[in-house]
Amino acid sequence: MGLGAWYEAKVMPKLITCACSQGQVMKRRAAVVPRARGDVFELGCGGGINHAFYDRTAITSYAGIDPHPALLDDARAAAQEKGWTADIRQASGEAIPFRDASFDHVVCTFTLCSVAEPARVLSELDRILRPGGAVLFCEHGAAPDIGVARWQRRIEPLWKRLAGGCHLTRPISAAFADAGFVVEKVGEGYTPQAPRFAGWMEWGVARKAG
Repeated sequence: MGLGAWYEAKVMPKLITCACSQGQVMKRRAAVVPRARGDVFELGCGGGINHAFYDRTAITSYAGIDPHPALLDDARAAAQEKGWTADIRQASGEAIPFRDASFDHVVCTFTLCSVAEPARVLSELDRILRPGGAVLFCEHGAAPDIGVARWQRRIEPLWKRLAGGCHLTRPISAAFADAGFVVEKVGEGYTPQAPRFAGWMEWGVARKAG
């Protein structure tokens, strides 16, 4: 195993899990995840970090995917600890292995930054949602301030290599709107104690149109 493959398989998943479970990040998750109801699908469920925030009494079924095998064991363990049956599979967001109109809510937290084809992923989320369904999202991405955005563009090439393909410059709410969702922002802002180039977050509800 080469150094790059070793880093990707052994180090990067642990770094991402650690970074995505810091106190301020967990506060953002807590503002979004408990809203999930009915049949729930989680995009990028690896690590199982969100399980602590789900309202078990409000959820009929839970399913999730993640492309990283190293993170799936933790996700399954978290589901078992939660006490529910979970359908957790290794897959990418560009080809979600579930039928059309299968879910009431999709939970998407700190995931769209690293997918290969964001527009295709959002199309897949729309496909698996039932009429009236919604994506509950909390993501980091492109900052609104010119100076911060300039640094995001400079840092992003190296950042992607170190952080599992994570992008700093992707739009968040605008991406959902462009994909046809009706977006209701719950909050936005820079994360306290985080570097500003990586700290801009938006969280809210993106409802399936029609």
